[in-house]
Amino acid sequence: MALMTSHLSSGDPESSLMAFRSLGSSPGIAHNEFTLSAALKCCGVSGDVGRGSQVHAACVKSGFESQPFVGNSIIAMYSKCGSIGDSVRVFDAMRERRSLVSWNAMIAGYVNAGCSRKAVLVFAEMWRNCETPDEFTLSSVFKGCGAAGDFAEGKQIHAYVVVSGFPISLKTSVASALIDFYVKCGRLVEARRVFDRTVVKNEVSWTAMMAGYVQEGCLYEAMDLFRELRKVETIVDGFVLSSLAGVFADLALIVQGKQIHAYTTKISCVLDVSVANSIVDMYLKCGLTDDAMKRFEEIASKNVVSWTVMITGYGKHGHAREAIHLFEAMRLEMIDPDEVAYLAVLSACSHAGLVKESREYFERLRRDSRVQPKVEHYACMVDVLGRAGRLEEAKSLIEDMPVEANVGIWQTLLSACRVHKDLKMGREVGGILMELDEGNAVNYVMVSNIYAEAGEWGECERIRGLMRRRGLKKDGGRSWIEIKKEVHNFYGGDDSHPLMGRIREALMDVERRMREEVGYVSRTGFAMHDIEEESKEDNLRMHSERLAVGLALACGGSSPEIRDVIRVFKNLRVCGLP
Repeated sequence: MALMTSHLSSGDPESSLMAFRSLGSSPGIAHNEFTLSAALKCCGVSGDVGRGSQVHAACVKSGFESQPFVGNSIIAMYSKCGSIGDSVRVFDAMRERRSLVSWNAMIAGYVNAGCSRKAVLVFAEMWRNCETPDEFTLSSVFKGCGAAGDFAEGKQIHAYVVVSGFPISLKTSVASALIDFYVKCGRLVEARRVFDRTVVKNEVSWTAMMAGYVQEGCLYEAMDLFRELRKVETIVDGFVLSSLAGVFADLALIVQGKQIHAYTTKISCVLDVSVANSIVDMYLKCGLTDDAMKRFEEIASKNVVSWTVMITGYGKHGHAREAIHLFEAMRLEMIDPDEVAYLAVLSACSHAGLVKESREYFERLRRDSRVQPKVEHYACMVDVLGRAGRLEEAKSLIEDMPVEANVGIWQTLLSACRVHKDLKMGREVGGILMELDEGNAVNYVMVSNIYAEAGEWGECERIRGLMRRRGLKKDGGRSWIEIKKEVHNFYGGDDSHPLMGRIREALMDVERRMREEVGYVSRTGFAMHDIEEESKEDNLRMHSERLAVGLALACGGSSPEIRDVIRVFKNLRVCGLP
């Protein structure tokens, strides 16, 4: 037992299980509830449900399954392995023997499986059974409410906790989960109130609160909080800095990202490879590939994630040859690519239309016994074939692949049909998408756009009408720009910005100069409406990207921090405008 525990504590569940097997084969020595529970924990940590089931069978055979201690371990093992149905069956069988640990294991299992609503229902049942929750219970249930965005339920549980006298402000883990719940529900005032009352804040509390401010565009508050964090005794570890860098990367906030980078150079966690990877990713997502490469080269012990981040970044910026070079360099460094690394290089090749290279890496992937091609890898091949106009070949690949086709891969083919104006195949693929995912507004928009570009306005309106009758609405394309440390968001056709008059004037002036000096002509085919030419040009002027550029021009250019470069960022891909 001591040997098993030692191996598990050192992060080596495999060796712990080997000790478990050796114990079982030793004459005169039998397993007990402690060795069985330790083995179940090892299987849960490694995610090995096969061996976990074998240990479960041993528990049944030896009669230890009926002991609550072992039963709780079985529930936790199946939950961690993603077999939530098996957890439920064991939990139901323990109806008369449940302890607080049993309830906690089931609630956490539902949360980890993404079944947050069911986790809340189990908590409610636990409440009705007069079982008093502890820190673990409340942390899990608040996490579940946050994941589900269930504000009313979480607020009610918070009220119950307060009335019951539970000392939230003194329980750091519960306070952190509660802060995260309010942040995910967009309730920053409530989150800050809990944050300020928490006696001992941990890295989760600080990160959740700062991330919430950033996501709501409150950059001043986020950076003020970061400065406050640096003054207190809480250790700013790699988790906090990686999380912050990730948030700034996702929103392409280069000024704030550089401040995080500057801070990491002053403390020991600069040696943390996860922090370094996040900094590289931040520079790449902000479009600064040269800075990203400098940071990448400074990483002393690069792991496969380091290489994959850099390959992905090069691919997204259209530098496919550089991405390929990095992939080969990674192999020379004796670092084996995983499925994500293969996906990164395939994606880079597909974006650049490199058919030959895509085939080569796809074949390497299929020959690599360590990894298995997934639908995302096939989607890259469909994308590159579609870009090359080989639509029939792309369609055959989808139909013949050994994995089940998902909505995304058919959308990739449909997009290629639109590019190459293949209405016949587009109609067929659109029909497949409607059957597979009739509740997804994106499919309706893509099909209607194909009809619109073909001039079949009747069919276009029929699809749009069907979409409206079903109450579907596509997420709007959003562009944003940071000017003087303030983020401005724009949606297509949105004229609510207070400087809209100046924005329109700036855009009209640029268009006039482009026509006079370089002969610019608007590509009104992107207007996607059967209306007069002049109205089409006005519609194009209201695209979110143009509005963001117009604001930068109206303000005399962008911030001096980014060297007079206008950087516009989008939540979707860039519109096909000149």
